[in-house]
Amino acid sequence: MTSPQESSQDHRRRAVVTGASSGIGAATVRTLRASGWDVVGVARRAERLVALDRETGSASFAADLSNEADVAALAEHVARTGAVHALVHVAGGARGTDRVEDGDPADWRWMFEANVLSAQLVTAALLPLLRSGIEDGGHADTLYVTSTAAQTAYPGGAGYNAAKAGEAMLVHALRLELNGEPIRVTEVAPGMVHTEEFTLNRLGGDSVTAEKVYEGVEHPLIADDVADVIAYALNAPGHVNLDLVTMRPVAQSAQHLLARGRLRPRG
Repeated sequence: MTSPQESSQDHRRRAVVTGASSGIGAATVRTLRASGWDVVGVARRAERLVALDRETGSASFAADLSNEADVAALAEHVARTGAVHALVHVAGGARGTDRVEDGDPADWRWMFEANVLSAQLVTAALLPLLRSGIEDGGHADTLYVTSTAAQTAYPGGAGYNAAKAGEAMLVHALRLELNGEPIRVTEVAPGMVHTEEFTLNRLGGDSVTAEKVYEGVEHPLIADDVADVIAYALNAPGHVNLDLVTMRPVAQSAQHLLARGRLRPRG
Protein backbone atom coordinates (compact mmCIF):
# COMPACT_ATOMS: atom_id res chain seq x y z
CA MET A 1 0.00 0.00 0.00
CA THR A 2 1.38 3.39 -0.93
CA SER A 3 0.76 6.11 1.65
CA PRO A 4 -0.48 9.36 0.09
CA GLN A 5 1.55 12.44 0.94
CA GLU A 6 -0.29 15.75 0.88
CA SER A 7 1.53 18.83 -0.40
CA SER A 8 0.23 20.63 2.70
CA GLN A 9 2.44 18.37 4.79
CA ASP A 10 5.72 19.92 3.63
CA HIS A 11 6.69 20.64 7.25
CA ARG A 12 7.71 17.74 9.45
CA ARG A 13 5.06 16.17 11.62
CA ARG A 14 5.65 14.31 14.88
CA ALA A 15 3.88 11.22 16.19
CA VAL A 16 3.89 9.51 19.56
CA VAL A 17 3.80 5.73 19.04
CA THR A 18 3.14 3.50 22.05
CA GLY A 19 4.08 -0.16 22.30
CA ALA A 20 7.21 0.70 20.34
CA SER A 21 9.56 -1.89 21.80
CA SER A 22 8.38 -4.75 19.55
CA GLY A 23 5.84 -5.99 17.03
CA ILE A 24 3.37 -3.58 15.45
CA GLY A 25 4.59 -0.63 17.51
CA ALA A 26 8.22 -1.00 16.44
CA ALA A 27 7.16 -1.58 12.82
CA THR A 28 5.06 1.59 12.96
CA VAL A 29 8.03 3.62 14.17
CA ARG A 30 10.10 2.33 11.25
CA THR A 31 7.36 2.96 8.69
CA LEU A 32 6.54 6.47 9.87
CA ARG A 33 10.20 7.42 9.98
CA ALA A 34 10.57 6.16 6.41
CA SER A 35 7.68 8.39 5.30
CA GLY A 36 9.16 11.52 6.88
CA TRP A 37 7.64 11.66 10.36
CA ASP A 38 9.49 12.51 13.54
CA VAL A 39 8.58 9.85 16.09
CA VAL A 40 8.60 9.50 19.85
CA GLY A 41 8.55 5.77 20.58
CA VAL A 42 7.08 4.81 23.96
CA ALA A 43 7.31 1.50 25.83
CA ARG A 44 8.47 0.11 29.16
CA ARG A 45 11.67 -1.58 27.91
CA ALA A 46 14.14 1.26 27.57
CA GLU A 47 16.97 -0.83 26.14
CA ARG A 48 14.83 -1.84 23.16
CA LEU A 49 13.82 1.75 22.56
CA VAL A 50 17.46 2.84 22.53
CA ALA A 51 18.23 0.24 19.86
CA LEU A 52 15.24 1.41 17.80
CA ASP A 53 16.39 5.03 18.09
CA ARG A 54 19.82 4.07 16.77
CA GLU A 55 18.26 2.19 13.87
CA THR A 56 15.62 4.71 12.80
CA GLY A 57 16.45 8.11 14.28
CA SER A 58 13.37 8.07 16.48
CA ALA A 59 13.43 9.67 19.94
CA SER A 60 12.27 7.30 22.64
CA PHE A 61 10.73 7.75 26.08
CA ALA A 62 10.38 4.85 28.51
CA ALA A 63 7.06 4.70 30.34
CA ASP A 64 4.47 2.32 31.75
CA LEU A 65 1.25 3.68 30.29
CA SER A 66 -0.93 2.15 33.00
CA ASN A 67 0.95 4.33 35.53
CA GLU A 68 -0.42 7.86 35.88
CA ALA A 69 2.91 9.35 36.93
CA ASP A 70 4.68 7.84 33.93
CA VAL A 71 2.00 9.18 31.57
CA ALA A 72 2.27 12.64 33.10
CA ALA A 73 6.04 12.50 32.63
CA LEU A 74 5.56 11.48 29.00
CA ALA A 75 3.23 14.42 28.36
CA GLU A 76 5.68 16.83 29.98
CA HIS A 77 8.53 15.45 27.85
CA VAL A 78 6.52 15.73 24.65
CA ALA A 79 5.45 19.30 25.46
CA ARG A 80 9.03 20.31 26.23
CA THR A 81 10.49 18.83 23.02
CA GLY A 82 8.12 20.21 20.37
CA ALA A 83 4.73 20.02 18.73
CA VAL A 84 2.93 16.70 18.35
CA HIS A 85 0.48 15.93 15.56
CA ALA A 86 -0.49 12.27 16.05
CA LEU A 87 -0.98 9.71 18.79
CA VAL A 88 -0.69 6.10 17.61
CA HIS A 89 -1.69 3.84 20.49
CA VAL A 90 -0.50 0.30 19.90
CA ALA A 91 0.34 -0.75 23.47
CA GLY A 92 -1.72 -3.61 24.87
CA GLY A 93 -1.75 -7.37 24.90
CA ALA A 94 -3.39 -10.60 26.00
CA ARG A 95 -2.77 -12.99 28.87
CA GLY A 96 -4.19 -16.48 29.07
CA THR A 97 -6.75 -18.54 27.17
CA ASP A 98 -8.90 -19.56 30.12
CA ARG A 99 -12.64 -20.04 30.02
CA VAL A 100 -14.71 -17.46 31.88
CA GLU A 101 -15.25 -19.79 34.84
CA ASP A 102 -11.50 -20.48 35.11
CA GLY A 103 -10.21 -16.97 34.45
CA ASP A 104 -7.37 -15.57 36.54
CA PRO A 105 -8.46 -12.19 37.95
CA ALA A 106 -4.85 -10.97 37.80
CA ASP A 107 -4.71 -11.67 34.06
CA TRP A 108 -8.05 -9.96 33.44
CA ARG A 109 -7.00 -6.95 35.52
CA TRP A 110 -3.72 -6.67 33.60
CA MET A 111 -5.54 -6.84 30.25
CA PHE A 112 -7.96 -4.08 31.26
CA GLU A 113 -5.14 -1.84 32.44
CA ALA A 114 -2.88 -2.56 29.45
CA ASN A 115 -5.58 -2.12 26.81
CA VAL A 116 -8.26 0.23 28.18
CA LEU A 117 -6.80 2.24 31.04
CA SER A 118 -3.60 2.96 29.12
CA ALA A 119 -5.61 4.24 26.16
CA GLN A 120 -7.61 6.57 28.41
CA LEU A 121 -4.60 7.89 30.29
CA VAL A 122 -2.42 8.61 27.27
CA THR A 123 -5.32 10.12 25.31
CA ALA A 124 -6.29 12.47 28.14
CA ALA A 125 -2.67 13.51 28.64
CA LEU A 126 -1.85 14.16 24.98
CA LEU A 127 -5.09 15.66 23.63
CA PRO A 128 -4.22 19.18 24.85
CA LEU A 129 -0.85 18.91 23.09
CA LEU A 130 -2.46 17.61 19.89
CA ARG A 131 -4.87 20.56 19.93
CA SER A 132 -2.08 23.07 20.47
CA GLY A 133 -0.14 21.63 17.52
CA ILE A 134 -2.94 22.20 15.01
CA GLU A 135 -2.11 25.04 12.65
CA ASP A 136 -4.74 27.04 10.78
CA GLY A 137 -6.43 24.65 8.37
CA GLY A 138 -4.54 21.68 9.77
CA HIS A 139 -5.52 18.63 11.75
CA ALA A 140 -4.30 16.12 14.34
CA ASP A 141 -4.67 12.35 14.56
CA THR A 142 -5.46 9.78 17.18
CA LEU A 143 -5.19 6.17 16.02
CA TYR A 144 -5.76 3.03 18.07
CA VAL A 145 -4.81 -0.54 17.25
CA THR A 146 -7.51 -2.79 18.70
CA SER A 147 -8.28 -6.28 17.37
CA THR A 148 -10.92 -8.35 15.65
CA ALA A 149 -11.24 -9.81 19.17
CA ALA A 150 -13.13 -6.59 19.93
CA GLN A 151 -15.75 -7.58 17.37
CA THR A 152 -16.27 -11.33 17.84
CA ALA A 153 -16.06 -13.46 20.97
CA TYR A 154 -14.42 -16.87 20.98
CA PRO A 155 -13.99 -19.61 23.62
CA GLY A 156 -10.99 -18.92 25.81
CA GLY A 157 -10.82 -15.32 24.71
CA ALA A 158 -13.31 -13.60 27.00
CA GLY A 159 -10.78 -11.56 28.94
CA TYR A 160 -9.09 -10.25 25.81
CA ASN A 161 -12.45 -9.88 24.03
CA ALA A 162 -13.70 -7.72 26.88
CA ALA A 163 -10.54 -5.61 27.07
CA LYS A 164 -10.33 -4.92 23.36
CA ALA A 165 -14.07 -4.29 23.10
CA GLY A 166 -13.65 -1.78 25.93
CA GLU A 167 -10.85 -0.05 24.06
CA ALA A 168 -12.92 0.01 20.87
CA MET A 169 -15.83 1.63 22.74
CA LEU A 170 -13.43 4.26 24.06
CA VAL A 171 -12.43 5.03 20.47
CA HIS A 172 -16.03 5.23 19.26
CA ALA A 173 -17.02 7.56 22.10
CA LEU A 174 -13.94 9.73 21.59
CA ARG A 175 -14.84 10.27 17.93
CA LEU A 176 -18.26 11.55 18.97
CA GLU A 177 -16.84 13.72 21.74
CA LEU A 178 -14.36 15.36 19.34
CA ASN A 179 -16.98 16.15 16.72
CA GLY A 180 -16.42 19.69 15.49
CA GLU A 181 -12.66 19.61 16.08
CA PRO A 182 -10.10 18.87 13.33
CA ILE A 183 -8.93 15.71 15.10
CA ARG A 184 -9.27 12.39 13.32
CA VAL A 185 -10.03 9.25 15.32
CA THR A 186 -9.10 5.98 13.62
CA GLU A 187 -9.35 2.37 14.75
CA VAL A 188 -7.30 -0.37 13.10
CA ALA A 189 -8.49 -3.85 14.09
CA PRO A 190 -6.17 -6.63 12.90
CA GLY A 191 -6.95 -10.33 12.90
CA MET A 192 -4.15 -12.89 12.95
CA VAL A 193 -0.78 -11.12 13.03
CA HIS A 194 2.37 -13.21 13.41
CA THR A 195 4.69 -11.19 15.66
CA GLU A 196 7.54 -12.36 17.85
CA GLU A 197 5.85 -11.76 21.19
CA PHE A 198 2.05 -11.46 21.19
CA THR A 199 1.05 -15.14 21.29
CA LEU A 200 4.21 -16.11 23.15
CA ASN A 201 3.32 -13.71 25.96
CA ARG A 202 -0.31 -14.78 25.94
CA LEU A 203 0.72 -18.39 26.42
CA GLY A 204 3.17 -17.67 29.21
CA GLY A 205 6.32 -18.17 27.14
CA ASP A 206 5.39 -21.55 25.62
CA SER A 207 7.12 -21.12 22.25
CA VAL A 208 6.13 -24.53 20.87
CA THR A 209 2.40 -23.98 21.44
CA ALA A 210 2.68 -20.38 20.25
CA GLU A 211 4.10 -21.40 16.88
CA LYS A 212 1.37 -24.02 16.42
CA VAL A 213 -1.18 -21.17 16.35
CA TYR A 214 0.27 -20.08 12.97
CA GLU A 215 1.17 -23.55 11.69
CA GLY A 216 0.06 -24.17 8.11
CA VAL A 217 -1.45 -20.68 7.69
CA GLU A 218 -0.39 -19.23 4.35
CA HIS A 219 0.82 -15.66 4.84
CA PRO A 220 -0.59 -14.52 8.17
CA LEU A 221 -0.35 -10.78 8.58
CA ILE A 222 2.94 -9.44 9.88
CA ALA A 223 3.63 -6.26 11.85
CA ASP A 224 4.74 -4.39 8.72
CA ASP A 225 1.32 -4.96 7.12
CA VAL A 226 -0.43 -3.23 10.00
CA ALA A 227 2.17 -0.46 10.12
CA ASP A 228 1.59 0.18 6.42
CA VAL A 229 -2.13 0.72 7.03
CA ILE A 230 -1.40 3.00 9.98
CA ALA A 231 0.92 5.14 7.85
CA TYR A 232 -1.70 5.28 5.09
CA ALA A 233 -4.33 6.52 7.54
CA LEU A 234 -2.06 9.21 8.99
CA ASN A 235 -0.82 10.38 5.60
CA ALA A 236 -4.26 10.51 3.98
CA PRO A 237 -5.72 13.96 3.16
CA GLY A 238 -6.72 15.72 6.35
CA HIS A 239 -10.46 15.66 5.62
CA VAL A 240 -10.48 11.85 5.25
CA ASN A 241 -11.09 9.79 8.40
CA LEU A 242 -10.79 6.01 8.30
CA ASP A 243 -13.16 5.28 11.18
CA LEU A 244 -12.48 1.54 11.32
CA VAL A 245 -10.13 -0.63 9.29
CA THR A 246 -10.61 -4.35 9.91
CA MET A 247 -7.77 -6.34 8.37
CA ARG A 248 -7.11 -10.07 8.24
CA PRO A 249 -4.98 -12.44 6.22
CA VAL A 250 -6.85 -13.94 3.29
CA ALA A 251 -6.62 -17.31 5.04
CA GLN A 252 -8.74 -15.97 7.93
CA SER A 253 -12.21 -15.30 6.58
CA ALA A 254 -13.60 -14.69 10.07
CA GLN A 255 -12.41 -14.89 13.65
CA HIS A 256 -13.39 -18.56 13.80
CA LEU A 257 -12.70 -19.58 10.17
CA LEU A 258 -9.03 -20.12 9.41
CA ALA A 259 -7.66 -22.07 6.44
CA ARG A 260 -4.51 -24.09 6.99
CA GLY A 261 -2.57 -25.25 3.99
CA ARG A 262 -2.06 -23.78 0.56
CA LEU A 263 -4.70 -21.39 -0.73
CA ARG A 264 -5.90 -22.45 -4.16
CA PRO A 265 -8.93 -21.90 -6.39
CA ARG A 266 -11.61 -24.56 -6.38
CA GLY A 267 -12.02 -26.28 -9.73
